[in-house]
Amino acid sequence: MLEYRFERECRTQHSESYSITEEGRKIGRIDLHFTYDVVEGSLVIPERLTSEEIDELVQLIDQELLPSSGVPRTDFIVNVFAGREVGIFSDEDFEQEDEPTNGRTP
Repeated sequence: MLEYRFERECRTQHSESYSITEEGRKIGRIDLHFTYDVVEGSLVIPERLTSEEIDELVQLIDQELLPSSGVPRTDFIVNVFAGREVGIFSDEDFEQEDEPTNGRTP
């Protein structure tokens, strides 16, 4: 089993976002949204992960992140997106008129 770590990036009253790292490298992200009795997740991972590795990662998220939220749930629904990160964009990127930018490289 691979060693994944989760680093919380932000938290609101009804959601949390975590970076997922493997051996110190960022490899993905999970956004969790808490409704009355269902937790919905959006998982973004690299295309290279196998179905078995994705299953293990979702189970690890369920075991490590959901209990700490304190939200009782009847279901955990995860949408998984596989691909590559293109960049991180913010207002600062669009305010710079001197030189064009494609966002910050992760």
